[in-house]
Amino acid sequence: MSCMSVLTRDEAQTRAKLLDVHRYQIDLDLTHGDELFVSRTVIHFTVRGDQKVTDTFIELKPEELRHAVLDGHSLDLDTFTENRLPLKDLTTGEHELRIDAVMRYSRTGEGMHRFTDPTDGETYVYTQLALDDCKRVFPAFDQPDLKAVFELSVTAPKSWKVIANGVTEQQEDGTWRAAPTPLISTYLVAVAAGPWHSVHTEHQGLPFALHCRRSLAPHLDVDADEILDITRACFDRYHEKFEEPYPFDSYDQAFVPEFNFGAMENPGLVTFRDEFVYRSAVTDTERQTRAMVIAHEMAHMWFGDLVTLQWWDDIWLNESFAEYMGYQTLTEATRFTDTWVDFGVARKAWGYDADQRPSTHPVAPDTVDDTASALLNFDGISYAKGASALRQLVAWLGEKNFLAGINTHFTRHRFGNATLADFIDSLADATDRDVHAWAASWLRTTGVDTLTPKVTPADDGTYTLTAERHGSRPHRVAVGLYDRDPGDNGRLVLRERPQLDIPQDEARPIGKRPALLLLNDGDLTYAKVRFDPESFTAIRDNLSQLPDPLTRAVVWNSLRDAVRDGELPPTAYLEAARTHLPLETDVALVQGVLSFASAQIADRFLADTERPAALSTLTALCRDLIRRTEDGSHPGLRLTAVRHFIDVAAHPDTIAAWLTDGTVPGGPELDPELRWRILGRLAVLGATDEAAIAAEVQRDPSATGQEGAARCRAALPDPEAKRTAWEAMFATDDLSNYLFTATAQGFWQPEQAELVEEYVQRYFTDAVAVAARRSPAIAVAAGRWTFPVHAVNAKTLRLGEQCLRESDPTPSLRRQLTDQLDDLGRALKVREAHSEGN
Repeated sequence: MSCMSVLTRDEAQTRAKLLDVHRYQIDLDLTHGDELFVSRTVIHFTVRGDQKVTDTFIELKPEELRHAVLDGHSLDLDTFTENRLPLKDLTTGEHELRIDAVMRYSRTGEGMHRFTDPTDGETYVYTQLALDDCKRVFPAFDQPDLKAVFELSVTAPKSWKVIANGVTEQQEDGTWRAAPTPLISTYLVAVAAGPWHSVHTEHQGLPFALHCRRSLAPHLDVDADEILDITRACFDRYHEKFEEPYPFDSYDQAFVPEFNFGAMENPGLVTFRDEFVYRSAVTDTERQTRAMVIAHEMAHMWFGDLVTLQWWDDIWLNESFAEYMGYQTLTEATRFTDTWVDFGVARKAWGYDADQRPSTHPVAPDTVDDTASALLNFDGISYAKGASALRQLVAWLGEKNFLAGINTHFTRHRFGNATLADFIDSLADATDRDVHAWAASWLRTTGVDTLTPKVTPADDGTYTLTAERHGSRPHRVAVGLYDRDPGDNGRLVLRERPQLDIPQDEARPIGKRPALLLLNDGDLTYAKVRFDPESFTAIRDNLSQLPDPLTRAVVWNSLRDAVRDGELPPTAYLEAARTHLPLETDVALVQGVLSFASAQIADRFLADTERPAALSTLTALCRDLIRRTEDGSHPGLRLTAVRHFIDVAAHPDTIAAWLTDGTVPGGPELDPELRWRILGRLAVLGATDEAAIAAEVQRDPSATGQEGAARCRAALPDPEAKRTAWEAMFATDDLSNYLFTATAQGFWQPEQAELVEEYVQRYFTDAVAVAARRSPAIAVAAGRWTFPVHAVNAKTLRLGEQCLRESDPTPSLRRQLTDQLDDLGRALKVREAHSEGN
């Protein structure tokens, strides 16, 4: 096999000046066995006559390149190298390129992924072509600004049905043919084939459908009405916001196996990870997350599909907008009216963390040199920080002007491509404000500003507020002024929430001294927030008594940031959680705080000797939540508490009894997710064995069950189990992307540090090798999941830094290692700042 190449920005610009691509006719034959399929493609394009350079190339990653014919003349296949077929001395005018190739199915979620369901033996395939994996399925001039019409036909096994970007119908000869697309980019082409279970409906004259594996049919059917209601509500709301109508001929949503992302915005055929078809009980926050992803992907039909980025430096034009619109539209159009709480706790923290690492980048980078670099920027900055910036823009600009600018943008660039400059020009036409200056401050800079209140007494007994800013961005924020309730001293009541522009021209009068002064109340800007001493005392004592969950989210985020910055002892965060979380009613907040407290504070920020006490605190906290919800009044809180009780259990007796009984006393009954969660924790604690794992797989032979078994086996505190898991991840390439991740999730456990110590050094050799050997998706998994996060010590940091200097990891792995090592260094600094004697 030839090695992979990357497309540079300069190469893309040169090719875009030379070519107009009109139409692809793609014929896929999926009847050639489990490993290979046939791809035959005809490409119609025009060469412009005003270019000095008349050579170019087309990308393709075949198992076998059988024929390539340009304008009736066979091309020399020996010139094919590094996944590029040169096209030399092209004449001005129209051309036709025909390529016949044999392609390999993927097991890593890239290209044409193939999956056989262990439940019933049925097989499914689907494409995932973003960012530059279209070459794994068909040849293409693979860059976003060479849009074309795509005509797709597929030959599939008789029992299969085929879905694609356009309405797809089976022909008399048994092949499936999709309606031609409008002009779209190569990375947005999609096809999925298999014996799908489907739910069909119609809305606003368009066919809508849901699809999943047959083994998931009962679970999809239970939720189909909810999913379709969300889909219709978002569709209608977008048509109220956007003047441009939905631009495609149908709207299919396919829940596909072993998907690497949350979803992908293929026009007319959105693919989702099929974990969103819930097999087990979930919280309402998890249902909200699914709904948000539905809204996010639908927003992409306009942001990304109708108007597409010109090059990958403007990823944010796709992702930030879809992220913002997803949360905002869900709030406006559905029963999920508190979506910004979850965004603040979960997504925004993702952005804050990414923006403080050495790998940070502007929301809109000045340049992205090639596709390998671009792939690294699908991160918390392009999604969460970008969406936060847009939320601040709406607060500053006004929603009416914001939407006017968006609609101008759609009209100007429909079925075309656009840049940051194009978008800012569209916004500028809708307002007198200096949008270009705003973009320079918010989209072209890195890092997180910090806002700190300074409260000053005046001579008349009143007070003034000055918000000190460490950073450079302008902010429009709300300031929450909270007083103690005279009738209930523990309760904080909102006096007022004035708007404040930072930097200020002068100090802001605030009247009498409030018990709590909260900058960024309502979470409309992107900045870390600090407290004055009196306000910190108020939140320490009364955080749970704040009336609004979004306000509480801002406070919890501030405490989280203070811990990570070494300003607040980790034990103080735990004490706040122990005091206030048993009284919390918002599931997203409980989930977010417990996750940070266990995965970061207990497992990383506290010294190893302090971890048992932290787990004991978290266990008691979860037990209180379980007791509080015994009356069935809040099943989501109870489920969240049960999950975390399992995860932090230091002794096996209670959870082992739950597994034996098949239920938590007072509920819930154990579904597959809870059974595997308990068994995984018992494996860590050495309280189960291979026989129990094998029995559970017999009980649940699904793909999720196979992943649960892999996780449990890797977690067993046994040298042979660890050796077997390690070899499965690094010595062979047999594991799919999901089984690789599941095995990695089980392998490293803080309780087993001595047992796995020898593997810490091996990791930095073996991860480099597997990343180079397999694919970017596996490289990301190797960096994210197989990194020894439990080993918080100087030796691990030293080994990692040596690896970056000397071992030349792939770009995807290098980025992951850079981030992991920065997080490790931060954890060491937190430990040092709050160790005994400091």
